[in-house]
Amino acid sequence: MKQINNLALVVLLLLFSATVWAQSTLEGKVSDNNGEALVGASVGAAGTGKSTSTDANGKYSLTLPNGSYQINFAYTGFKTLSKPVTLSGGLMTFNVSLESSDLTLDEVVISTGSRATQRTITDSPLPIDVISVKDLQLTGQNSFDKALQYRVPSFNSVNTPVNDATTLLDPYEIRNMGPSRTLVLINGKRKNPSALLYVQFSPGRGETGVDLNAIPTDAIKRVEILRDGASAQYGSDAIAGVMNVILKDRYEYSTLNLNAGITGEGDGETYGVSLNSGTNLAGRGFVNYTLNFTQQESAVRSGKVHVPTEIATFGGFPEQNTLIETYLRDDPTGGNINGTGEVSAARFLINGGIDINESSQVYANAAYVTKRVLSYANFRTPYWRQDRGLLHSVTDNGGKNYITTATLAFPEDDPNIYKGYVGYVPTFEGDLTDYNFTAGAKNETNGWKSDLSFTLGGNKQTYTVDNTVNRTLGPASPTRFKPGGYGFNHTVGNVDVTKSITDAFGIAFGAEARSESYTIIAGDDASYTGEGANSFPGINAANAGTNSRFNIGGYIDLSYDITKDFLINGTFRTENYSDFGNANVYKFSSRYKLLNDKIVIRGSYSTGFRAPSLHQIYAQSTQAAFVGGTIQLSGLFNNRSAQARALGIPALRPEESTNISVGLGLNPIKNLSISLDYFKIDVDDRIVYSSSIRPASGDTTSTLFNILRNGGVSTIQFFINGINTSTSGLDYVVSYRNIGLGNGNLNLNLAGNFILENTINGSPNEPRPITDAGSSILNAQIRSLLTESRPEYKSILGLDYTMGKWSFGLNNTL
Repeated sequence: MKQINNLALVVLLLLFSATVWAQSTLEGKVSDNNGEALVGASVGAAGTGKSTSTDANGKYSLTLPNGSYQINFAYTGFKTLSKPVTLSGGLMTFNVSLESSDLTLDEVVISTGSRATQRTITDSPLPIDVISVKDLQLTGQNSFDKALQYRVPSFNSVNTPVNDATTLLDPYEIRNMGPSRTLVLINGKRKNPSALLYVQFSPGRGETGVDLNAIPTDAIKRVEILRDGASAQYGSDAIAGVMNVILKDRYEYSTLNLNAGITGEGDGETYGVSLNSGTNLAGRGFVNYTLNFTQQESAVRSGKVHVPTEIATFGGFPEQNTLIETYLRDDPTGGNINGTGEVSAARFLINGGIDINESSQVYANAAYVTKRVLSYANFRTPYWRQDRGLLHSVTDNGGKNYITTATLAFPEDDPNIYKGYVGYVPTFEGDLTDYNFTAGAKNETNGWKSDLSFTLGGNKQTYTVDNTVNRTLGPASPTRFKPGGYGFNHTVGNVDVTKSITDAFGIAFGAEARSESYTIIAGDDASYTGEGANSFPGINAANAGTNSRFNIGGYIDLSYDITKDFLINGTFRTENYSDFGNANVYKFSSRYKLLNDKIVIRGSYSTGFRAPSLHQIYAQSTQAAFVGGTIQLSGLFNNRSAQARALGIPALRPEESTNISVGLGLNPIKNLSISLDYFKIDVDDRIVYSSSIRPASGDTTSTLFNILRNGGVSTIQFFINGINTSTSGLDYVVSYRNIGLGNGNLNLNLAGNFILENTINGSPNEPRPITDAGSSILNAQIRSLLTESRPEYKSILGLDYTMGKWSFGLNNTL
């Protein structure tokens, strides 16, 4: 028995030794062309599921059974290298050098535009801009939207001064179509919009959009901007195009960015610090995270107040006219602090994924931002507003006493309380939180690729108004108010399946279910009672509440390469919304290549839709005031209110669009690409925020007068499917990259956007009581905002030079 046990032990030892000797270790170093170690480079044996990453010295070690393998070396920004290796036991050293591969139009594989097949930009039948994080950083801007402003000609975003809550959202747009007609994705998943409904007289009025500043720039790997209608592929909101933000994934190295800036006038200081780091999970996955903090000080650009206009607006009798003239002679700016607000923000974003096996992966990403803003309303001059003695100390103010008994706004006030009164400036404080979270799983089995995901997102804003009064409350008024706020949340589920049936034919199909809710948060009583807090009245409790809806949709996408040069693509989508019903849209696109890919002709035709946002359907902000001895309401009434229905304003329905795009691409020599694209976007039943509707002076007989009087309304505003619009233009891009210059490489980029047409077609769709009374939902100012508020052309000339670890950039925007 003992001999048998000894024999078994010998056999086991021999088997163990054979197994050990059948294993080999491959090790080495991965570096760049200059011999610098590449940290976090991926090293893997094709077809085995065995992989690893290089350490802080660029070194790797990979244990494999003896045999022949194809070893793949990959690192972002460098060309992937594949080398055959034969292992026969023991240790083998294998060092490699990777060749730099700057992000070029010919080589980038994009995930936006087609559901069926991922393609390079050259192969795509659609116009797409790809912007790397390096491109964004070289603009010198510390916010994502401002970086895009100086990099993408068709993209516009502008800070709007003295716009209270709008300090929390800078409206942006692609091709002059407003923020709500561009769909924003993060890693291909829908990002939640802001809770703010933008109602100021500036571009974007009456719309909402994603808070792009919630995305830290250092967390971005690249941005893919599809300049074409894409409702068939992605659903509502993609009328003008799609912005897909691709996050950094595999960890390479940690970066700490410090930045500061100042305007040419010596104000508007900006400060920022951002950390990007992470780790790779034993070659099977990654975690990448970004922490970002920014601070922006106010930049003041107050101009002189036009005295005749002020007299025409606030004057009317000699004493008041004298007060205006005297005050503005002493302070020509009227005390205004016009400019950008003060903004502080903290952002956190994390992205991760791990391979379960060779065919399956789970992934997740999450982001959270908190932001606080401070901005200033227009200065309340003594001839405009008086503070009932609550906001100033009674001093002689150098003998300047502007208020007299004749100029008292409230005759019951004692003029002595206004000694030294020069006016006041209300402040607006806003607090914002924005979050999004996505988790999902991907699988590939027999060529079928599936992606199942779940997304949560939300945005909440609450406001504070200080250094102001509610004049209705008289001397009992507080001077600090909580006027309420808004919230928006959505939950999204997606399933997407793709398959390359043959090398030429690809199919994709999927479904999306989405639940949305919009909350109106009431302010404190003093903020909305009577006149309300001056400069920013609070939200009446009667207007507060939460409203929701649900929609579900599905799509099918087919892609067929008739020849290696001739591609056709078609997509169909259907959706059902719980509040308005069905929407069916489709898209056709094609591409043809000539002269060995040196010439590319592309085009597309699509229909699209945009569902009215919950903000536009349910937002209501009204104030009560005594008019002619009776209490009357004024402000924004949602079109489900009794007052709006009495005027004949129908429930909001989806906007419908058609989009035509024709383009030409040229690749005459290596690294030089030229593209020119024409586009035309027609939108029917476009939703607009009306002008303030009231009867004409002296009108006591019109239907409009009687409807408003019976409804207890003095003035009314509302949302309506009011107009049809046409927008057309040209986009061009000229890119010449990797030009050898000295010890580095130079990249040149010239891009532009020209708007040929931006018009309102025909007459507005207006209720008859309004037109019969000589009024209109569109006054001259609103028409101008819709058709003339954005530049007719925008061109960007950029260059960047890279030498070793140094990069230099120069951008000029016209």
